[in-house]
Amino acid sequence: MEKQMPRVFSCVKDVNDRLGEKAREKGFFGSLTASSPVADIRRTFKGCETLTSRSWPRPAGQRPPSTQTPGPPSASSACSPDGSSRPRVTATWPNSLATAATVGTWKQPRGARPRHPEGAYLLPYLILLLVIGIPLFFLELSVGQRIRRGSIGVWNYISPQLGGIGFASCVVCFFVALYYNVIIGWSLFYFSQSFQQPLPWDQCPLVKNASHTFVEPECEKSSATTYYWYREALNISTSISESGGLNWKMTICLLAAWVVVCLAMIKGIQSSGKLEIMLEPKVWREAAAQVFFALGLGFGGVIAFSSYNKRDNNCHFDAVLVSFINFFTSILATLVVFAVLGFKANVINEKCIAENSEMIIKLVKMGNISQDIIPHHINFSAITAEDYDLIYDIIQKVKEEEFPALHLNACQIEDELNKAVQGTGLAFIAFTEAMTHFPASPFWSVMFFLMLVNLGLGSMFGTIEGIITPVVDTFKVRKEILTVICCLLAFCIGLIFVQRSGNYFVTMFDDYSATLPLLIVVILENIAVSFVYGIDKFMEDLKDMLGFTPNRYYYYMWKYISPLMLLSLLIASIVNMGLSPPGYNAWMEDKASEKFLSYPTWGMVICISLMVLAILPIPVVFIIRRCNLIDDSSGNLASVTYKRGRVLKEPVNLEGDDASLIHGKISSEMSSPNFGKNIYRKQSGSPTLDTAPNGRYGIGYLMADMPDMPESDL
Repeated sequence: MEKQMPRVFSCVKDVNDRLGEKAREKGFFGSLTASSPVADIRRTFKGCETLTSRSWPRPAGQRPPSTQTPGPPSASSACSPDGSSRPRVTATWPNSLATAATVGTWKQPRGARPRHPEGAYLLPYLILLLVIGIPLFFLELSVGQRIRRGSIGVWNYISPQLGGIGFASCVVCFFVALYYNVIIGWSLFYFSQSFQQPLPWDQCPLVKNASHTFVEPECEKSSATTYYWYREALNISTSISESGGLNWKMTICLLAAWVVVCLAMIKGIQSSGKLEIMLEPKVWREAAAQVFFALGLGFGGVIAFSSYNKRDNNCHFDAVLVSFINFFTSILATLVVFAVLGFKANVINEKCIAENSEMIIKLVKMGNISQDIIPHHINFSAITAEDYDLIYDIIQKVKEEEFPALHLNACQIEDELNKAVQGTGLAFIAFTEAMTHFPASPFWSVMFFLMLVNLGLGSMFGTIEGIITPVVDTFKVRKEILTVICCLLAFCIGLIFVQRSGNYFVTMFDDYSATLPLLIVVILENIAVSFVYGIDKFMEDLKDMLGFTPNRYYYYMWKYISPLMLLSLLIASIVNMGLSPPGYNAWMEDKASEKFLSYPTWGMVICISLMVLAILPIPVVFIIRRCNLIDDSSGNLASVTYKRGRVLKEPVNLEGDDASLIHGKISSEMSSPNFGKNIYRKQSGSPTLDTAPNGRYGIGYLMADMPDMPESDL
């Protein structure tokens, strides 16, 4: 045997060199000496000869080596035969911030999918926040506070021909509210089901027949939480064309959500809750969408809320503060998402290792795997992830063509992270699964979905306010009646989202009803202020209102940088929409997995109609007012003739008009409404606190010494 020792040691060195640092640390084939027991030498030589007799080609389906920067392999990695290292944990994190804790969570439910390297999404998000988010958020706050009207009145005042911007904002708000409240309804359902121990989505249900009991096949092929979401909660159909009728549980939850929103809006609210390749356009488009939804740009809600501010409120400070609080809250929420997804992936990975280790033991006992290739330091009763990774590599290289028949899984934690669902599934599948592993899981489930309901309602209040305030200001309808009608209409239309195929319609509305129209609305808002009204005049108005001149940073952003960036994003979105096949991920019950399906013809018609209807008010209003197609001599409060720099109104009887803030001259004598320093001059005898009859502070854009001018005229 001593004569065989040189061959044994030579073989050991070769194997250790091939298997790398991990094998040497663990002492795999490396603890022999000349005085070692003969049995150990024979066992080592046999196993070594078995390994070195192989050329170790890469079998089909073998995991590719990592593209990690070349260097010495770390203690947490095992090297492949070609010398490339493969990290044990390579986190690839979600690409959407604030998926479960900000306004953007529910306004943009497509959310987080861990496909971008860590931190890659943060830089585009921060850049777009500085270039687009803060400047345009400040712009909307300013015009709302200055003109003191909702989105329709504001853009009518800035440029009557661009008055359709306000109507388009209302349409987008309505579309978003339709499916947004459905998500709140889903949260209410899960909240109501969380008062159970164990949670109803903790285990797969059992099916009993006459002979035996077995696990539900659809659940066994997927997971307990996935099954509960698709089958118990949604009872989803296999395509958008298969309606399947109403899901009564979700219908009740949707009704409850709309009742809460309606009552809250009628009563009034006191406050409202608000390394990918960097050149890839998709990252920037997703970051821009998140900025829009997180700050509420283009919805009209910001303008509506700011119209209630005091006339000398420092809205610049508000814009910067809210934007950065939103940003840092997003980061905090992202860390929570990372922690939960990581915890979930780690638990599932440990379970996978335990199950596959038992399979290896059985295969060894059955003789399918030789005991000689198992490193002697391995303890299957307390196996670590690194040890399992080493065994998996050895078995894969030794068995080669026979390996797939063993049905062993790699059990890599990064694979679990990459499987993380996106959009609504993040909250209703990934988070619910993670919470089943928490101690006192019902408590955490109740708190989590209570948080989602509160966040969702806060966002809904802002969205509905973006509809109610402009319409009330313009058409002088009672807010209570309009709110009830709006919520009732939205609930009736929203019934399409609580069919068995409703989740597919949520995806359709999310993809096509908001993002592209919002881009167009925000671009036109920027153009209206910077080029139609005039950026220099607007900066002077801000100085009058704030008491100081805003930094020139805003001047250059509004006039040059923001419009160019927005136009680039618009072009990229249109190009991507043209290149990407429109479709949705359908749940296949027989396979218990998702499958991408294209929209049918009627579905494509709906997608196009959503985009057209959202932006249709802009050209319609422009053409009507440009060509004077409407007779303005009717004398009602909503009729007004707009001309450049003037608002002319036929004399009408305004007796008892609640919108008349200043009484005096007749309409034909009034001056043109423009932003000037005298705008804030109080009338003689006016109270110390300038409050309008409608309850708002200040007189807004109404000129000093002006006669009656109803809100609708402006």
